[in-house]
Amino acid sequence: MQPLRSLDATAQVGLLFVSLFGLLVLASVAFALLSIKAVPDERARERQRATARDLRALWLGSLVFWIAWVSGPVGATLAFAAFSFLALREFITLVHTRRADHRSLILAFFVILPLQYLIVALRRFDLFSVFVPVYAFLALPVAGALAGDPARFLERNAKMQWGIMVCVFGLSHAPALLLLEFRGYEERGAFLVFFLVAVVAAAQLTQEVASRHLRRRPLARHIDRNFSLRAFALGVAAAAALGAALFWITPVDALRAAVMAAVAGACGTLGELVMRALKKDAGVRWWGNRPSVTGAVGLLDRVAPLCFAAPVFFHSVRWYFV
Repeated sequence: MQPLRSLDATAQVGLLFVSLFGLLVLASVAFALLSIKAVPDERARERQRATARDLRALWLGSLVFWIAWVSGPVGATLAFAAFSFLALREFITLVHTRRADHRSLILAFFVILPLQYLIVALRRFDLFSVFVPVYAFLALPVAGALAGDPARFLERNAKMQWGIMVCVFGLSHAPALLLLEFRGYEERGAFLVFFLVAVVAAAQLTQEVASRHLRRRPLARHIDRNFSLRAFALGVAAAAALGAALFWITPVDALRAAVMAAVAGACGTLGELVMRALKKDAGVRWWGNRPSVTGAVGLLDRVAPLCFAAPVFFHSVRWYFV
């Protein structure tokens, strides 16, 4: 590791992106070669299409991640603000709203969301941590009450607040990680975002694979029949192991990196379970299940675990472990 540590921050992060895109190229080539062979089974073809969608999502996410880094604080906040806008739009299209909610929606999309990301860009992290859960949550019901429609008032406002919490507050912690700096770890925030995404993905994939091969004892069978305690524990253990292996790209030692990774992986997996419950309540299988009707694109399915894991990981890095 000594030659890598001797490089400056720009060269280290550049090497990270070269490695990331190199792995994606290899995965894409391997998938293309495997796809040449005809697949007669319909279930196998569906898995193939799902893999292709996942590869496209990985390419898109990696490109956005790279653009966010090379364009600096402004580019990072704008890129993730666009993601938040699309995710919140997707969430709102699948929950019940009324005409009286238009003021609250305008407040959410065009005031709260831009202000949250502006605070991130200015690195006002103390205000950033309380702006949405305190000031925004108080302002939204006021805007709703001024509309004069009391029908299902609590339910409508709670859904809107929850959407902002997940799609704006949670996701805004990703660019905040990019902008975090510590002594001896300046301009290396991209490594923290990569670390977070890697351990959350490891926990998700391990939990899904384990749930297929272990005897199923679901904890919440009416929400997700594949979510079991053993599969969840294996996912958290996989995240911790990967975090310990990647400790050298973080500002902490292997033990603390493993603990942070385990916490992030657990939060991401539990967040996915929560979003499944919301989808069950909305009567859809995926966010964006019927894009022609809702205008949704399925982005929230991809970023939901990150929305839950990012705030806890950010606080772990900034206040607890570093």
